[in-house]
Amino acid sequence: MADQQPETKDTKPVEAPAASKDESKPEGAAAPAASVLSMFGGGSRPKREEPAEEEDEDKGKEKKEDGEEAPESPDVHFEPLVNLEKVDVKTNEESEESVFKLRAKLFKFDRDAREWKERGTGDVKLLKHKETKKVRLVMRRDKTHKVCANHYIVPDMTLSPNVGSDRSWVWNTTADVSEGAPEAQTLAIRFANSDNANLFKDAFLKAQKENEEIFTTEKSD
Repeated sequence: MADQQPETKDTKPVEAPAASKDESKPEGAAAPAASVLSMFGGGSRPKREEPAEEEDEDKGKEKKEDGEEAPESPDVHFEPLVNLEKVDVKTNEESEESVFKLRAKLFKFDRDAREWKERGTGDVKLLKHKETKKVRLVMRRDKTHKVCANHYIVPDMTLSPNVGSDRSWVWNTTADVSEGAPEAQTLAIRFANSDNANLFKDAFLKAQKENEEIFTTEKSD
């Protein structure tokens, strides 16, 4: 199956017409440049006006003549109306151990629109069950922690390099359950660099081999 990527078109920026020599420069033209320089820490800093010494002396005299100090506020303690108990949120990963974890961005191919759509950015993990030893791929979105990929790494999967990129991989799964019901998906994942992409490939192929042995044993039994 050929990898498909969204098409991108290069657009040529439109050049603004040159101003005529007779046109006069607006009075506030220097203001935007100054504000931009100020925004990024450039330009000259405004002079700081030193407070007049006479004003400080007058304020000091007024305090001495007054002679009154504000009373100290008492320590006040309020008991909470409702005591909230700590609730443990289960992720269904408690019985598994993480054998791989790296930050990446996930995409899925929309067959109806015939284009790639972003699924989310977060940590992609390979989780091995402590009893069955089966390995599945799980990825959650940042902040919301919503699952955007969840499937076992089965023997019939083929991890292919994405065309034109050395840090992206594409594969097909027949039973991704990130949305609840098993669904066939074409997924693509992109890492920050080629080294991370190769680490993912090695871990993916290792998990695939381990699962193949387990699935073969289950069928023979």
